[in-house]
Amino acid sequence: MGEYFSYHYMSNYYYIILVLPMVILSMVASAKVNSSFKKYSQVMSSRRITGAQAAFEILRYYGITNVQIERVSGNLTDHFDPKANVIRLSDKVYNSTSVAAIGVACHEAGHAAQYAQSYAPIKIRNTILPLANIGSKAGIPLAILGYFLGFGPLALAGVIFFSFAVLFQLITLPVEFNASKRALTVIGEVDILSDEEKKGAKSVLSAAAMTYVAALAVSVANLLRLILSMNRRRD
Repeated sequence: MGEYFSYHYMSNYYYIILVLPMVILSMVASAKVNSSFKKYSQVMSSRRITGAQAAFEILRYYGITNVQIERVSGNLTDHFDPKANVIRLSDKVYNSTSVAAIGVACHEAGHAAQYAQSYAPIKIRNTILPLANIGSKAGIPLAILGYFLGFGPLALAGVIFFSFAVLFQLITLPVEFNASKRALTVIGEVDILSDEEKKGAKSVLSAAAMTYVAALAVSVANLLRLILSMNRRRD
């Protein structure tokens, strides 16, 4: 019982000093992306091109002809589905002519371009995806269970599995930043947006990228919490 309270105390202690600040950072980043998207959703592009049309322009620039563009319900649910070769754009993006919508749509088309060109980080991320899925769901429970049972190998297995989830998020960063870079480059080259409008799209995409940075920070903090708790158990 004393060991349980010891773990509970130290776990909360590590959570407060390591994880909680990163959770707050993640909340701030999420609020920022929503605020930025809302702001630039009210700024219409001078060309009056829609999000779907902008995504098509990116695909055409890269010579991609086998990717479809569809509408999907929800708010900021935009994504590229590599299995179906479909870019799915949310209601506020698909038919909108706003700077925000165009930025988001072109970003998703940037992901399609990554797959078309076999972008290395995408291939690496897909390779570790199965282990990352296991780690994100079972890593922490396994580590905690191993700690309580006093079975080090189980706790270590949990930490290792969770490490794959952290690695996945780390590799996601260059993937997301590169998709935005591709989008903004083509936006400028084919004049989808004016220079001033492009700044708005960049602001939206930069805010979105910070949510991935914050998510990685939360995961790294949790990983450190597990490792420190394990080391204390050994002591």
